[in-house]
Amino acid sequence: MDARRVDAVFDALGDPGRRSLVRTIAARGDATATELAAELPVTRQAVAKQLTALADAGLLRATRSGRETRYAVTPEPLGEAVQWMAEVGGRWDDRLTRLGRSVTRAREAR
Repeated sequence: MDARRVDAVFDALGDPGRRSLVRTIAARGDATATELAAELPVTRQAVAKQLTALADAGLLRATRSGRETRYAVTPEPLGEAVQWMAEVGGRWDDRLTRLGRSVTRAREAR
């Protein structure tokens, strides 16, 4: 797992607007900045900037289609981020389990 790539995913998804774009594109299969901007109260340039940030993080694949660029979600970086969260969560689960055992032993020793 590439820590820099996971960091880039979390950074990109830290913005609610970018998360919304990922959800919308995932539901559609793919979309262009023009199509997305037509449904939002922001400019096409603003949407394009957000799409570029998501593509740079590896969350979207950009494919030229004539004069437009179509964006589609790439699941691999999300999978790596989920794996990272599971590993960190697992370590906390282990620590909490050990803490629970210690508390139980302390109570029983009284």
